[in-house]
Amino acid sequence: MRIGVLTGGGDCPGLNAVIRAVVRKGVGVFGFEFVGFRDGWRGPLENATMQLGVPEVRGILPRGGTILGSSRTNPYAVDGGVDRIRENLHALGVDALIVIGGEDTLGVAAQLHELGVNVIGVPKTIDNDLNATDYTFGFDTAVNIATEAIDRLHTTAESHHRALIVEVMGRHAGWIALHAGMAGGANVILIPEVPFSLDRVCAYVESRFQSHYSPILVVSEGAMPDVSSGESFVLDKGVDAFGHARLGGIGEWLASAIESRTGKEARTTVLGHIQRGGTPSAFDRVLATRFGLHAVDAAKDGDWGKMVALRGTDIQRVPLADATRELKTVSTELYAEAEVFFG
Repeated sequence: MRIGVLTGGGDCPGLNAVIRAVVRKGVGVFGFEFVGFRDGWRGPLENATMQLGVPEVRGILPRGGTILGSSRTNPYAVDGGVDRIRENLHALGVDALIVIGGEDTLGVAAQLHELGVNVIGVPKTIDNDLNATDYTFGFDTAVNIATEAIDRLHTTAESHHRALIVEVMGRHAGWIALHAGMAGGANVILIPEVPFSLDRVCAYVESRFQSHYSPILVVSEGAMPDVSSGESFVLDKGVDAFGHARLGGIGEWLASAIESRTGKEARTTVLGHIQRGGTPSAFDRVLATRFGLHAVDAAKDGDWGKMVALRGTDIQRVPLADATRELKTVSTELYAEAEVFFG
């Protein structure tokens, strides 16, 4: 069997671990042949390929990023894009695709499966917002990086008696903010799932200063103020190829509002792409490796249209459609656990 492998969407710690596991087991155990598609869906769309065998995956386990490259190319936004992919796969003699990506990349994979393309999905996103899996690889690394940043900012906040705001990624899911905020001892955590009251946030800030400590606020890039309070935040950065708004800027808006309302100095640190770059954590290396091993097993079984998923400590197969139907978001019950430590 000849299998194509691609990585789509934002880069993510652990991608190379998946590629390595897929190739090592596919070649060594099943005798499969692999072709790497470059830069996400642009690869099969434009016939951009690279050799992908055991020599190509040596030494890549601890490396961040992806040796295949990535992009946010959406073949459904290109005239005749899907037909071109099917034609190119046929011309290259590719029998199936192992697609490593998040909501958008796997959403395309699910649609291609409905059109008869043999596809296996592997969940990848630092945002941890894919349904049907307990965790996605990349998330643990992002949380550890954000937590370390918060730990370091505590000392600066205390030294200068100022409020420090840490803006983290996550789009419309607050998993990174919640976990990093709790692990880092943040005094306020703001997530997209729960619109926040600026009055209440400022009250938490003042309460913290009254206790002779300086507040740390962690805010997810998709967090928004409660419109019923009369506050609003709008920053148009355009959209990506899948129509998603490019987020960011809420941290600076919040710092300005806090200074204006409380008279306390506030500064913002935006972690940005630092969260998704560099060496993956041990947890992410192991999870990504297991995903890769089970993905190639699914290909061997011809169990197409499935995604490998973590359920408890087991790797299971779930329909791609289930994983991409809706986002996995933070529940109000889980957020309430973090609220105990606010202020």
